[in-house]
Amino acid sequence: MAVIRDVMPAFELLQPNSVDEARHLLEQHAGDAWVLAGGLDSFDWLKDRIKKPKAVVDLSGIEELKGVRSTGDGIEIGAMTTLTEIVQHPVVKEKYSLLSEAASVVASPQIRNQGTIGGNVSQDTRCWYYRAGWPCYRAGGNICYADTPEGRNREHAILHADRCVAVNPSDTAPALIALAAKFVIRTRKGERIVDAEDYFVGPEIDITRLHILQDGDLLTAIRIPSTWAGAKFYFEKVRDRNVWDFPLLNVASAMFLSNGNIEKMRIAVNGAAARPLRLKAVENAVRGMPANAATGQTAGQLAVQGAVPLQFNAYKIPLMRNLVKRAIGGVEEAKWTS
Repeated sequence: MAVIRDVMPAFELLQPNSVDEARHLLEQHAGDAWVLAGGLDSFDWLKDRIKKPKAVVDLSGIEELKGVRSTGDGIEIGAMTTLTEIVQHPVVKEKYSLLSEAASVVASPQIRNQGTIGGNVSQDTRCWYYRAGWPCYRAGGNICYADTPEGRNREHAILHADRCVAVNPSDTAPALIALAAKFVIRTRKGERIVDAEDYFVGPEIDITRLHILQDGDLLTAIRIPSTWAGAKFYFEKVRDRNVWDFPLLNVASAMFLSNGNIEKMRIAVNGAAARPLRLKAVENAVRGMPANAATGQTAGQLAVQGAVPLQFNAYKIPLMRNLVKRAIGGVEEAKWTS
């Protein structure tokens, strides 16, 4: 008989009105609490009865976690700000359009209306073995079902795999890394601020999660400095369907040019590993080089060094190589090659 998983497990719903109250509740229910932002990742887990928290802390009533605010050096985005608001916000569109573009291709309009920036960068991996409750490494077992002769791994990692080959599914994460964003986290010891790229972790650090948040921690805001405001931006997402789908791969870059040459650049990709990857070697290699297809070709080859394909995802190597090439040389100058 088929198992029917359409009824959520019972839990206590807690709805704090402040960050301090939320933090108190998370400490009070340490190990048994689930943080609810937009709910789009959470409800999948709860409906499938894979996650069974005793308490759900709903952040929707905390006004201080919402909105985009100008600061003395850029902007601050509350973690509960919806993706739609980020897409439409005039300052984001004018100065940090890389983030606006990345947010605009997340899922569908209905999901963007509900989904939050904090939820998008903190969501769990979408590996179907893990999401279906199989006892894999990430779930506490001792096997990666995707990395077996019988495994289905078309969407999985080509870089930095360590036991688990699942990938990070966020579209906004690489854009935030390219913009040199800072993540603001409220912990038991007070406020902690980390670089966007350091917010995410791979299985070699913690195989059970994709980010650094521990029980009781709360992502409260994302700060984007003015350093890269108005730069030349590039974002591209490759997916199976134009609506709703998670990225097979995406790329985000920001660069300043001087007489056609790359003065400085930041570039990141996602969907290639368990965490979004900042390509520092590429950034260093292209500095001072012309922003053209030849430079992009060199950068693309460098970006995929060390990539190891699985049985069904070898296509990701030329895909990543060409996305990096396009981010530097432009779409019109670049040609897709295998």
